[in-house]
Amino acid sequence: MGAHVDAVMDQAVAAGRIVGAEVIVFKDGRPALRRTAGHFDREAGIPMPGNAIYRLASVTKPVVAATALAMIDKGLLRLDDRVSHHLPYFTPPLDDGSPAPITVHHLLTHTAGLAYRYPDDPGISTGLGPSEAGFEENFSRVARHRLLFAPGTAWSYSVAIDVLGAALAAIHDGSLGDAVRTHVTGPLGMAETGFFVADAARLARPYADGAPPTPMTDPQVLRNDRGEAVVFSPSRIFSDRAFQSGGAGMAGTPEDIARFLEAMRTGGGGAVKPETAALAFSNRIGAVHRDDPGQRFGYLGAVIEDPAAADSPAAPGTVNWGGVYGHSWLVDPVNAVTIVSMSNTALEGCTGRYPKDLIKAVYADLT
Repeated sequence: MGAHVDAVMDQAVAAGRIVGAEVIVFKDGRPALRRTAGHFDREAGIPMPGNAIYRLASVTKPVVAATALAMIDKGLLRLDDRVSHHLPYFTPPLDDGSPAPITVHHLLTHTAGLAYRYPDDPGISTGLGPSEAGFEENFSRVARHRLLFAPGTAWSYSVAIDVLGAALAAIHDGSLGDAVRTHVTGPLGMAETGFFVADAARLARPYADGAPPTPMTDPQVLRNDRGEAVVFSPSRIFSDRAFQSGGAGMAGTPEDIARFLEAMRTGGGGAVKPETAALAFSNRIGAVHRDDPGQRFGYLGAVIEDPAAADSPAAPGTVNWGGVYGHSWLVDPVNAVTIVSMSNTALEGCTGRYPKDLIKAVYADLT
């Protein structure tokens, strides 16, 4: 086992920043590092097992994005399709009041002009919090709000992949979960990942940042590094009334996510075409501004363009993102490295110091 990884995980648990975690690393297509640390359920004294099930939050996004790409490969939709063609109710206005020409490409790249917060309309769910709304009820409300910018002219992380999920369900003529299973998780053998909990006894107890972290309530409100409220509903994964959130709604295992990311790294695993996987791993936003230094954006996550500016040990072309329940992932095609880090501690396991330290530790151990 890697001494640097051990030290980072053990220190994060001992310092009370992370309750429990697992990391899986592949190098050159083979397992290279794997470790668990801390507690699955601290109050019950249960240590973190290997391959627990976690609420995925935004780790859902690349799986749903890959579903869209697989359906594009099969001719079921196109990157330049207007979203309103598939969702007639989804016609957000531009500043002049005219319907915005939002395409599937805009949704995949978060350049649609949508937001992730609609504070003047508390009836809108952005995928993590409690909801009893269906797709049309929720996203017709989003469509009443003017866009932040004209599609394609700027970048803003948003509910775009949730809207994409609604479109995929409509095209599939079934649930989003059915579409994901048909086109991605089924072909790739990801049997324990979806809009369900495969084994409730293995679902990690979620914790909220604190000193020490506390078991999550439902709902649970946390503040991100910009002071914005993030509302969690741990029970949402069990709801049969809330829309299936393409941006945040799945549960799954580190092994399944590692299998998925390795499939995308090595040409799509038969779920998407090799040329489509390569496209997804490339910069798809051109020179459009992003606040994250040294990083562009593709169809599955952020793309590192300048590792020094991004403060990353990974090579240019590395794709990475995370999930606010406590997760981070990275795919480095140049060095043939895939990292999946999952924890039960929000937000530290996603946006705190822990994932940054862990990624640097992985590279130190591999070299």
